[in-house]
Amino acid sequence: MTPENEPTNFLYPFIDAKEDDPTSLLADLAASAQAKAAESAALRRITLEANTDLLNRAATELARRFLAGGRMFTFGNGGSCTDSTTLARLFARPPIGRPLPAWSLTADQAIITALGNDVGFELVFARQLIARARAGDIAVAMSTSGNSANLLAALAEARQRGLYTVGFAGYDGGAFAESPNVDACFIVRSQSVHRIQEAQALVGYRLWLATQEHINDHDLGAA
Repeated sequence: MTPENEPTNFLYPFIDAKEDDPTSLLADLAASAQAKAAESAALRRITLEANTDLLNRAATELARRFLAGGRMFTFGNGGSCTDSTTLARLFARPPIGRPLPAWSLTADQAIITALGNDVGFELVFARQLIARARAGDIAVAMSTSGNSANLLAALAEARQRGLYTVGFAGYDGGAFAESPNVDACFIVRSQSVHRIQEAQALVGYRLWLATQEHINDHDLGAA
C-alpha cells in the first residue's frame, strides 16, 4: 500500500508529507489538534443538548432503582469496554456524592475467556446477567455502532429480567435505536469513532451527575 493510500492519511495528512521545515510541521500538528478539539467540543455540546430530556428521565429512573436496592452492570467491546468500566467506577467510587453499586462485566478476564470459550463470545455478557442480575437492576451497554451481537443479546436478557436498559451508540444509533430492549438510547451522531467515544464519556458523566442530584434531592426530602 502506498503512503497516499494509507487509511489514516485523512486524519493525519502531515505524517507522510515531504516537510523539511520543523516549524511548518509543528504548525500543521497544532492546527490538526486544534481542529479536532473544536470538532469534539461542538459534538459534545450538540449531543448534550439533544439528550437533555432523556438524560433527566434516565437519571430519575436510575436514582429510583438505586434507592430501592438496584445495582448497575456495564459492558462493551474494545474501546467501549474501557469506557463502560470507567462509567461503572464513576458510579461505584465517585469523587463526590454517594457510592452506588456498579460493576463492569468486562473486568474479570477469567469469566470473559471461560464464557467465550465454553458458550461463545455472543453470550459473554448475557450469561453473566443470568447469573448475577435481578429485577430492579440496571444494564448499560456502550457501543460506537449500536450493532454488536453480544450487547444486543445482553440487552434482551436484561429486559426480560426486569432491568432498566441504557444504550450508548454512535452514527445513527444502529440496532440500539430500534430495539424494544433499550429503554434509553443515547446517540452520538458522528461518523468518527474517536469523537463518538469522547462525547459518550461526557454523556456518561452527566448521567452519573444527574443521578447523584436526584438521590441527593430524595435524601434532603426525607430528612
